[in-house]
Amino acid sequence: MRPDTPAENVDHHAEAARLERAAGLYPADAEHLLLQAAAHRELAGDRSGATALYDRLLSSSEPLENPHLVRALKASNLWEYDHEAEARAIIDGIRAASPRHPAPWVIVAESLESHDELEAAEETFTEGLRLLLGDAEEPPQSTHALLYGRHRVRRMLAAAHDEWDTLADTLHSLPVTLDELHDPKRIWSLGSDNPAELEAEISRLRAELGVYREALSRPFPVAVLHWSAPELEELIAAYPSLAAEYPSHEEHLATIETSLRELAASGTPNIGIVTGTVPSYEAFAASEGASPEDAALLPEYATTLAARGRAVAWPPERGAGCWCGSGRAYEGCHGVDA
Repeated sequence: MRPDTPAENVDHHAEAARLERAAGLYPADAEHLLLQAAAHRELAGDRSGATALYDRLLSSSEPLENPHLVRALKASNLWEYDHEAEARAIIDGIRAASPRHPAPWVIVAESLESHDELEAAEETFTEGLRLLLGDAEEPPQSTHALLYGRHRVRRMLAAAHDEWDTLADTLHSLPVTLDELHDPKRIWSLGSDNPAELEAEISRLRAELGVYREALSRPFPVAVLHWSAPELEELIAAYPSLAAEYPSHEEHLATIETSLRELAASGTPNIGIVTGTVPSYEAFAASEGASPEDAALLPEYATTLAARGRAVAWPPERGAGCWCGSGRAYEGCHGVDA
């Protein structure tokens, strides 16, 4: 269950508790699981409970994959329940640290924007882009949210388009342009006292954002399971009956790419790949009270890995290495005919 699922459709307290228990079972994935749990706490209105989870991560003896992201989420949460001074101090610290990941920049900038500090939000979006884009000919997918957010804030400030605004327009793929989507008059109309006007604008926004809503409706990527050659060899040696699923490693890789392309062609969003290991698979089978030789466990194992944040998005960004681990760019490997 995604933490952005409406409160009326999910017990956010129960989901948070479930994720916290899972973090205890899978310490290596605690950061990902506890961040989801904190999101559920926030949506349940338990702001202090969410802060406690962020503090739990930040005080952990284990190094975090993205500590700036945790701090940014904590700051955003604190500001929502009247801890503005502490939130501002954290935000200033994040901006000074200049993280090399876009997510903290987006969260901090949107937090400033949501509290009507548009100039500071625009500065923050710009700082992040200046640091992360550099001389890149094509902005990575992960930076698109920064470009779109900056475009939105600059429209609210009535700033003239610059090169990055034009780039955002170019990257935006929906039929409605960013200029229209971010029109201040439309955004302000959401605060109208006229019920008919408000309903019409909400309906229009829903239609425009339908693609995004569909992509976000899944709890995690639709994941295809991948085994490296040594792991697959070990798997078949330990459980020979699975050879029927994996006649050879080469055929396994070809089947993965075919499956991924079929999923994409069917319109399935959020496609990903998870890489299995024999010890992890055996532990999963034991937790399910089943035998690793049961081939029906394989897709369930893939789903569990994805839920734990182990999925890598497909297709890779242009120029990125192929998902198979060959070391070659995807376009020159399994994506050669894509």
